[in-house]
Amino acid sequence: MSSNGNPAARAEENSPNMRVIRVGTRKSQLARIQTDSVVATLKALNPGLQFEIIAMSTTGDRILDTALSKIGEKSLFTKELEHALEKKEVDLVVHSLKDLPTVLPPGFTIGAICKRENPHDAVVFHPKFVGKTLETLPEKSVVGTSSLRRAAQLQRKFPHLEFKSIRGNLNTRLQKLDELQEFSAIILATAGLQRMGWQNRIGQAFYMIGSPISLLLPVVPPQILRPEECMYAVGQGALGVEVRAKDQDILDLVGMLHDPETLLCCIAERAFLKHLEGGCSVPVAVHTAIKDGQLYLTGGVWSLDGSDSMQETMQATIHIPAQHEDGPEDDPQLVSITAQNIPRVAQLAAENLGVSLANLLLNKGAKNILDVARQLNDAH
Repeated sequence: MSSNGNPAARAEENSPNMRVIRVGTRKSQLARIQTDSVVATLKALNPGLQFEIIAMSTTGDRILDTALSKIGEKSLFTKELEHALEKKEVDLVVHSLKDLPTVLPPGFTIGAICKRENPHDAVVFHPKFVGKTLETLPEKSVVGTSSLRRAAQLQRKFPHLEFKSIRGNLNTRLQKLDELQEFSAIILATAGLQRMGWQNRIGQAFYMIGSPISLLLPVVPPQILRPEECMYAVGQGALGVEVRAKDQDILDLVGMLHDPETLLCCIAERAFLKHLEGGCSVPVAVHTAIKDGQLYLTGGVWSLDGSDSMQETMQATIHIPAQHEDGPEDDPQLVSITAQNIPRVAQLAAENLGVSLANLLLNKGAKNILDVARQLNDAH
């Protein structure tokens, strides 16, 4: 509602207690759940503010008949949301961090990285294969995934399987799995399934509670892929909050959401991917862990069919700050992230680790693997 020149109404609208923060998000159910969780935290920290969620479709949501790696657009799930941010139609945007390129358009930054959920991938089986594992699926079984990263690693590990692209949001992919006979299983991010409350789909078929068949089936332990089977995507499992880089009020607002450990892991991962010049058109994967003041980063690259691969692990001593410890005042961005409440030295150590690991792989010939993968992907 506009104040239409009324000074009293305008003053009321602009008072801190009445300010409305507009939050952009994709329209999918998972995106809304993720955005709702961020808004709930912001409300708890700022009870005097109001929040309005504005949902919209992105290019990646609309193009569902082409593999992500074939579309040739870097900002598949972010461009429309960034356009709204640029026009000040929204004040911040909540993304799955793995959807955000390592270099954002000028004027934007990631103002918060929230605490990471389980970053690993999970297997969801067709009902007729309940109790199976990828290893025990029949020869030539088709496994659906939208990711070159997953397909390359799993093709190498499970050469008896065939991997085929499957697109759509989580609901759509699960529906395709259950209702079509095309796929024996699909690979999805564990974090998405958990946020949707669908943990029971991991490693087992879904049946109506109380249905006759459900009483006959064994309880199958969750099948979450281990790093030696399939390392995860850069930023997977974490949420990123994108804002205008010069909007200090919003930066201050969302900066409280930074989880220091997740932030430092993701800085290292994003620096690794950026230095490799990787993206969704080539298979690149990571695994990070922090233990006893050491940040461990494993990174790898694969050929499209997984036959050629290279991976290494490096570590760096890193100071994990207490939440909201004072950071740099000027805070130049690292891999398009602004974290003014996290010490600069810790961020630089994480970034340097990612760059060093990328250089190690490049010096061993990773560029050739990536170049060939990129050329083959473009050719097909």
